[in-house]
Amino acid sequence: MECNEPPSLADICLAWVCRCLEQLCAEREDGSLCFHHCPLFPQMLADQLLRRMAEEGVLNDRTIGVFRSNEHLRLCCVCVRAARLSAEAFRLAMQPHRLQELNASRVCGGLTVSDVLLSLAANTECRDNLQRLDLSRLEMGEGCLVNKPLSFSAMSSLRTVHLAGTELEDSGLADICILPQLEALDISSTRVTDLTPLLDCQATLKSLSAHDLRHLEMPETRLLLVLNRLEGLRHLDLSHLCLSSDGVGVMQQLLEKPGIFPALVSLDVSGQREITNDMMESFLKGRPNMNFVGLLGTGAGFSDFFTANSNLKVAGEANIGQVSEALRRYCERECCIHQALVHLGDLTTDLDEAQPDVLKLVTMAMKNNEKSLHVQVAATACVFNLTSRTNSLGMPIYLLRNAVHHLLTAMRNFPNQEQLQRNCLLSLCNEWILHNVPFDRFDGAQMVITWLNICDDPDLQRMAVAMYYILVAVKPTTEETTQLGAEAFMVEQLLGIVQERASMGIVDATLRFALSVLWSLTDECPTASHHFIQCHGLELYQELLETYHRETDIQKSVLGLLNNVAEVVDLRTDLMDEDLHEYLLSLLDGVGVDISVRYFAGGILAHLLSTGESNWTLDLDFRDIILRKLVIPAILPFAPQFPAHQCAALGSMGSPSGL
Repeated sequence: MECNEPPSLADICLAWVCRCLEQLCAEREDGSLCFHHCPLFPQMLADQLLRRMAEEGVLNDRTIGVFRSNEHLRLCCVCVRAARLSAEAFRLAMQPHRLQELNASRVCGGLTVSDVLLSLAANTECRDNLQRLDLSRLEMGEGCLVNKPLSFSAMSSLRTVHLAGTELEDSGLADICILPQLEALDISSTRVTDLTPLLDCQATLKSLSAHDLRHLEMPETRLLLVLNRLEGLRHLDLSHLCLSSDGVGVMQQLLEKPGIFPALVSLDVSGQREITNDMMESFLKGRPNMNFVGLLGTGAGFSDFFTANSNLKVAGEANIGQVSEALRRYCERECCIHQALVHLGDLTTDLDEAQPDVLKLVTMAMKNNEKSLHVQVAATACVFNLTSRTNSLGMPIYLLRNAVHHLLTAMRNFPNQEQLQRNCLLSLCNEWILHNVPFDRFDGAQMVITWLNICDDPDLQRMAVAMYYILVAVKPTTEETTQLGAEAFMVEQLLGIVQERASMGIVDATLRFALSVLWSLTDECPTASHHFIQCHGLELYQELLETYHRETDIQKSVLGLLNNVAEVVDLRTDLMDEDLHEYLLSLLDGVGVDISVRYFAGGILAHLLSTGESNWTLDLDFRDIILRKLVIPAILPFAPQFPAHQCAALGSMGSPSGL
């Protein structure tokens, strides 16, 4: 779906079904789910539902049970990529269906290649009709390829086999290559040492991906012979191919051999540093039908031949277009993604226009490599470049929301990595994003506070507190504010920052932001006010009133919070402190005291007086003095009995304003 394209009605309905599965289903005895009622789905829509469940992260042993019957949901092109499934749950769900395509790459939960082959072998229609199989990144499992039922060659209709990142060895490759209709094969990052079995499928093979074959041991003359005979290849990927010490000669001979790969339209030699512009230009000029070349990490691709040819797509590092193509092509390859992101960071430092397509590729890289620190560090730097200044204004909201989600995920996964945390905070401290992009603000606040708990860098502290301030200052709902204030560790952490700054006598943005955040958290949130008292905030704030008596904005933030505490009836006894009251009284008629400071001082006293004489724990004469100072002569004729609740209960009339 394009950046500016709204979701289709089918997408909306499928997303709703994914969210409401529990309500729509009954539970079987084994804990799996089945729909209460299900109409007959069109086959394509059933495939889309399964794929959407996997993408939304709701596909597991329990929910895949809805596909155990093919009466209403008939699967054909199955994608369960990255789901958490056991072998038994997969078998029960897949056996009733006549599959033509299966993508079970990156599935976790114990499913192995052997388990998949066993399930497919048990279904004659699957075994005879399956054309495309992707089991990348799965464990091979026991018994695989040992006997005929657990072999790829038993599925004679297979045309495409992807086993990248598995422990496939030479015997497995030999078994696959005798498939009579094999057209596309991906054996990247496997344990294959010899490519000779490819000669068995040279008549049909059109696409070969052999990226990062680190265990290749065949002689270079034999390798050249095998590749030379694959005349029907249209797509060839030899990127990061680990050749012997004299491997430079192999790659050069491949590119300079006349007539080799006559049908080729796509070639990837990324990572082969011996590749030159002249070498590639000569090869491409002899094959005018070529539409893609991978040159990332080669040093080639910077000449006009590559940058000005609109018919040739290049995955390289010369410009944003080439890097974007690399991000698009190498989304499953961690080393390539990292390299592309580093180059993208250099190319986007001074962007003057929004690049939503590029941001989408970056967030996809973050999603596919959540556990890779070096990818996340490079990606978060790119997010900052792509969304800083006015660039975020031209981005679709859903795309920014997705970026924020991945930034928070990175912060959660790598809490102790300072550079990554810095990148994320720089990106998130964007007032326009925090005001306009919907996301889980409580989750964001938790990430920030967690970082503050371990951070001692003043600049990072300032950014984190500033972000927290914006999070609670963008008019969150009462429920959101209550949720933020309900966490004692958040209040405690902010008080710690205030105390640290106060102990050094510092007045800076970090102190002001922290005070404003605490003020906002306690506004109409009794739980936060209780946390404030329990964390000894009152003692700290009394010290602040004395230390910063000349700082009007500090006084206002301190008194504003105390006024919120005074609104909580059961906390008023904690505020019965004579020194505090005398200080508040001095503010009411002090020379040069700001009106807002007087406003809150009067509000605090009014709340405390409203508890009545029976709950007043200080001297009653002192209470009378406060009453006389609070009562304005202009309102005396209207309040002869002076009910406290009609006095200047001013605090509830205001809320924190921006700094």
